[in-house]
Amino acid sequence: MSTSSKLLASEELDSFAKAYVDQGGKVVGTYCCHLPEELMYAANLLPYRLRATGCKDDSDAETYLSSFSCSFVRACLQQFMDGKREFLDGVVGSDGCLMAQRLFDTWKHLYKDGRFYHQFNTPRVTGPRAENYYQTEIRELIEALEKHYQVSITDEKLWQAIEVYNQTRSLIQQLYGLCKGKEPRVTGEECLRVLLAAMSMRKDTFNEMLSAFLEEAKQRKPITNYRARLMLVGSALDDPEYVKLFEKAGGLVVTDVHCFGSSYQWELVERISDDPVECLAKTYLNRPACPRMCNLHAEFCDHILARAKEYMVDGIVFMRMKNCDVWGGEGFNVQEMMKKAGIPLLVLDREEIVANAGQVGVRAEAFLEMLETEGNN
Repeated sequence: MSTSSKLLASEELDSFAKAYVDQGGKVVGTYCCHLPEELMYAANLLPYRLRATGCKDDSDAETYLSSFSCSFVRACLQQFMDGKREFLDGVVGSDGCLMAQRLFDTWKHLYKDGRFYHQFNTPRVTGPRAENYYQTEIRELIEALEKHYQVSITDEKLWQAIEVYNQTRSLIQQLYGLCKGKEPRVTGEECLRVLLAAMSMRKDTFNEMLSAFLEEAKQRKPITNYRARLMLVGSALDDPEYVKLFEKAGGLVVTDVHCFGSSYQWELVERISDDPVECLAKTYLNRPACPRMCNLHAEFCDHILARAKEYMVDGIVFMRMKNCDVWGGEGFNVQEMMKKAGIPLLVLDREEIVANAGQVGVRAEAFLEMLETEGNN
């Protein structure tokens, strides 16, 4: 299988984690963009981003979660219950949202078997006190990892991990750069598949594969058969088939702002001091990755608008997952800003398991027709 095929085959991504286990490695699950994966990488672990890609039925998980739980969390729990995450040696919980917290609590309840469990808390505001608290959380996770896995996470190892992850971020920026301008070389579906791969394997391996993929993609002919440039914004989206619905209708997804897209790893960690923990805390806490941050709503909307202008999008698709409190509330701010900016916005309510693909396709077609009509006026 070629490098491109391996990166784009989202249904085979768990093979990287399983192979790492077969080689004697340990895999630890994570589920929030505000958790510094560099800590686990420095401990020679594989941080694996939990997802529900490919889940077709979450009825078993419904027995453990309330009717107000989002379908993404239900589907993630279903993957556990179906035995598809047995390669995990543990999970680091983080309070990205209340629903994700329920997933962690239920996982601990169901699997009391000596695996590694740790609760990592991220402040919901920025500022000096928040950064100090966040540094404390990082150091406590380092201590827990060292104790459980009998490893030493030194500053040198952390700097090495930061260097590897910064390379990952630079390569991801190059990937999205191939969507810019009038001659895009990659599709939105491909970008999401590549990002899913990034969340499923050690970053040194991923960096080699993505570098090869980029060289290959640069030699492609430009994509010209699209009707409009689109941007996807909203709740967790880990299903490439959902993106494919819009691109099949003639749209080209050139950028995004969601936690399985560019929000995963983008801003480089700068060396503002000789303390890697301080540098990690500064970057992870202050970057505009998610509307969970209570004092960054205006900055987050500005980030979305700036991204839309940078990638010259014709319209934005706002994907609001049912019962997603974080993005459900932020939607009001996003809609108001795009209205003022004059950027067309399509609001779609969605579930993790795409049962209404036909309806989504119809809405996508209507939105693209509207964009074409406005563009010709």
